[in-house]
Amino acid sequence: MKYFIIAGEASGDLHASNLMRELKAKDVNAEFCFLGGDLMQAQGGRLVKHYKDMAFMGIIMVLLNLRKVLGNLQQCREAIVDFQPDLVILVDYPSFNLRIAKFVKENMNIPVYYYISPKIWAWKEYRIKSIKKYIDKMYTILPFETSFYAKHNFEVQYVGNPSVDSVANRPNQDETFQDFIQRTNLSDKPIIALLAGSRRQEIKGCLPKMVAIAKEYPQYQFVVAGAPGVDPDFYTELMQGTRVKIIFGETYNLLQQANTAVVNSGTATLETALFRVPQVVVYHLLGGFIANILKPIVLKVKYVSLVNLIAEKELVRELIAARFTSKTLKYELDRILFLQTKRDEMIDGYDKIINILGEPGTAKHAAEAIVGSLVRK
Repeated sequence: MKYFIIAGEASGDLHASNLMRELKAKDVNAEFCFLGGDLMQAQGGRLVKHYKDMAFMGIIMVLLNLRKVLGNLQQCREAIVDFQPDLVILVDYPSFNLRIAKFVKENMNIPVYYYISPKIWAWKEYRIKSIKKYIDKMYTILPFETSFYAKHNFEVQYVGNPSVDSVANRPNQDETFQDFIQRTNLSDKPIIALLAGSRRQEIKGCLPKMVAIAKEYPQYQFVVAGAPGVDPDFYTELMQGTRVKIIFGETYNLLQQANTAVVNSGTATLETALFRVPQVVVYHLLGGFIANILKPIVLKVKYVSLVNLIAEKELVRELIAARFTSKTLKYELDRILFLQTKRDEMIDGYDKIINILGEPGTAKHAAEAIVGSLVRK
């Protein structure tokens, strides 16, 4: 089979590369042509466009680079026509991918599958119309997406969650606390992990409030999980005058040894839950008070963290926009540090989430479903 795959971001490159590996295991005649990155290229096939030349986030950046965006769309269309695939597989990246889906369904007699649904359940729910019109099959990685799409009379298949795979397959699983602190030059105090995000803007918004309370907890050590690609000096400037430490390339190892965590909303909240670490979820927004007013209008979901969305209740406290201050953070941190009942309740909720997410093997499950559906045709 010939597969044309489109991933427009680093995360998509990772997920698509894993899918390609599993597709090759199920289909010995698999051929690939794709828009993606280095990880996909390592699996073999023809790279049409690197995601680094496609990742324009936000309406302003899209408008400033409109000619390039339109050129990428046209280049992608031409590559699909030239490759004549048996199947087009889209990975998240909805603004670009739904346009390509429309082109394929209107001009070529081949199926279009979506692997990893765009987050239309959070915002831009109107995209369900395009998905129902142009997408033949959807493979999702969040359990609650099944009921969301069912509400719109569109059947999807949950195939597992990549974070489950990443945590299950991580190195150093047997490392002890003593070995970890010795290797990373940390003290022997219990660890409060700070996960402030992966982008400079969100780190700048979150980290100062996180580190400001470190002095209130002399019996703990606060340790920041440094994001790849962010200069250490950037962190140093934000943490001046504090006793907070930072380590890079150790996020999973840090969570494995952490007593508690403060986590910027995103995939990291789910990863923290998979390590069964009690957490407070935070998210900084410019114009905090106004943002809190607009949140129910813009967002179509009750919660922002994946943990709460999967649990379908506020299992972890979310401090968003104006509610995220050092004072409120300290109050919530005190609750999960010193109230054992609160910690037990949270960990029990994590265990239920872990059960809901299921076993590792997301890409494998997706590849089996994809190849199986094509064989049946």
